[in-house]
Amino acid sequence: MTLGDLALSRASVDRAAWVRTDDAELERLWSDSRTRVLRLREEGLFPVVGDPPALALEAPSDEDCAGRIFLGLDDAGVGYFATLPRPGRVDPDEDGLRVASLRDVGSLLSARDVGLAVNAVALGHWHARHTHCPRCGAATEIVKGGHVRRCTADGSEHYPRTDPAVIMAITDADDRLLLGRQPRWPEKRFSTLAGFVEPGESIEAAVRREVLEEVGVVVGDVTYLGSQAWPFPASLMLGFTGRATTTELRVDGDEIAQAVWVSRSELAAATASGEILLPPGVSIARRLIEHWYGGELAPDGTWR
Repeated sequence: MTLGDLALSRASVDRAAWVRTDDAELERLWSDSRTRVLRLREEGLFPVVGDPPALALEAPSDEDCAGRIFLGLDDAGVGYFATLPRPGRVDPDEDGLRVASLRDVGSLLSARDVGLAVNAVALGHWHARHTHCPRCGAATEIVKGGHVRRCTADGSEHYPRTDPAVIMAITDADDRLLLGRQPRWPEKRFSTLAGFVEPGESIEAAVRREVLEEVGVVVGDVTYLGSQAWPFPASLMLGFTGRATTTELRVDGDEIAQAVWVSRSELAAATASGEILLPPGVSIARRLIEHWYGGELAPDGTWR
């Protein structure tokens, strides 16, 4: 059984990739009064309004923006764009509007809004970090609806990157769950183990390698459960379960400071008492833990 309806994998707007290469259609949509625009702030922030929150979308305007990103079309043919912030731009305060991140509101937004925001934030991070050509160092320009940057000197095209990362709910023969705490996390914050896939490595091999490196546990069978984007700045989280063939814990002290095996009753008691703090529902880690547990665990965590 796979994990369905992950918080940041929901979307309802068609990305309509064919529009990206049609400059005339992009301009037509930009001039359409129905088109809605998300004005990104720096560091992956964006404006929201209301409670529960919804994206604060605006009419098209190139005022004080560093470029446009085409996000897609809805079923009614309405176009959606995001605009990139100019470095150091300060947006005026507006009544009822606040800025937020996907960590803050990703699980609260509608499918339409979270799909737009994930797309925009991921591309926004990429544009902010790839202003120059990696081949010759010349400046790059935005083309193809914001999904490509082209070198102004040698004409080479550069595409957004996505970094695959595995995240895994590891269980032992007694069906206990393995949880770990990173050194930079606050005391009592625990989650499933995770790590990046290395070049030339399969995702199954990455699961086994990361668990062995971080806590010294050998993993046998590995099963895929689901995925969601994690644009902080460019990860794709690939969720798995895995069955441990050893249980002795030897934390590396670098990636993991503490690791524990917990039964369902132990985890329920520890989360209820505050002895263990779990990641919030926007993360795939929370869904992996509750998938193993067989239901929701309260209270839902926050990042702070």
